[in-house]
Amino acid sequence: MPGAGLTSEAFLTIDLPTYMKITNKYTVEAIVFCSYVLFAMAWVGGTVSMSQIMAAMDLHSLADASFISGAVTFAKIVGTFVAAWLAIKLGVKIAFFVSCLLVVTGLLTPIAPNYELLLLSRFLMGLGGALMIVYFNPIVMTWFDTDERPTINGLNAVAFNVGTAIVLWSMNGINQLTGNWQNSLLCFSVASLLLAGLWLLIPAQSTALATAAQTTSTVQQSYGYKEGLKDPFNWAYALTYAGLLAFYICLFTFYPKAGISASKWVIGAGIIGTIAGMLYSRKIKQRLPVIRYSGIIQIAMVIGLSFSPSPLLQTLCAIVLGFFVFFPITALVSLPHELPDMTPSRVTVVFSLFWSISYLFATVILWLFGKLVDMAGGDFTLAFILISAVSTTFFIGSFFLPETQPKQAPQP
Repeated sequence: MPGAGLTSEAFLTIDLPTYMKITNKYTVEAIVFCSYVLFAMAWVGGTVSMSQIMAAMDLHSLADASFISGAVTFAKIVGTFVAAWLAIKLGVKIAFFVSCLLVVTGLLTPIAPNYELLLLSRFLMGLGGALMIVYFNPIVMTWFDTDERPTINGLNAVAFNVGTAIVLWSMNGINQLTGNWQNSLLCFSVASLLLAGLWLLIPAQSTALATAAQTTSTVQQSYGYKEGLKDPFNWAYALTYAGLLAFYICLFTFYPKAGISASKWVIGAGIIGTIAGMLYSRKIKQRLPVIRYSGIIQIAMVIGLSFSPSPLLQTLCAIVLGFFVFFPITALVSLPHELPDMTPSRVTVVFSLFWSISYLFATVILWLFGKLVDMAGGDFTLAFILISAVSTTFFIGSFFLPETQPKQAPQP
């Protein structure tokens, strides 16, 4: 138990020698970024190795495999929703540390002796990733100046794609280097554990992270979940992204089964799009135009990818789509940071609701997508019409979001 008068954050960081303390904000960001990259590598690495995992357990039921995916989706919904509550109770520093430890439970995936433990390890790891993505925002807001936040937000937004790309393009090489897929997944988890240890070297008392812990009681009274759910901005913000998220998950879940395999192109172009979006958002401060125009291009490319009979045109649409899915993300995730009277604790609630509402919406759409395919006897036409319609939320939602930095009218 912590000693009298000590906060839970201070309990984990007292009596550190000065040379052991991490106070450089770019080092802090490197730890955050690499933590999520490693989560993506462990997550996607387990997914691409699922056939070997199930073979090792002598499991042959696709229902078991789909149940794992469903449990993970449930973990994302629950994790993102409770993230703000956990930060309020423990403080941002410990809450992020907890998310790191949950990600580390992925080490059970390659050594699980039974299906139940495998399911638990994937659920806990998904929970850790869901928490982690929410905590990016209070960490960025407390460590970085306003002008730096769009760049850092964009960098964090591309972390999952970086980890995914590494696994999709290099997993075979990694397996050869480590010896097998089990060792590869263990290495990812051990690296995550090392980063979790480094995170504890950040002294809460001398950083802005302490501010979030100190103001939680006030925020709990003035802007908690109750206030957040009543705030029209949070619904408009989440539903703007929800349709795009639903399509993105469908792309990797159902499109290959329809004979459209373009995930690598979308991810690769997405990395380039995120970098371009970071540079763009540093120069152009207005957020809505890039969201709106990117939304129009997204709709056209989703339709082209879904209905074109030409593999070449599908590939071209996937590349353009990948770029414009991620090009406006820096502007999108920076927008709440720039709202009036925003605090680290309030932004935690905002993004907690943002991700949980988006994932809940996407889960319903994925179910409807699969249902339509089943009802049509395996034909994807109606399902593709549904997902094309849903992908319009990014464009439509831009008309319901506030412009945080309106363009100044020219002086006469």
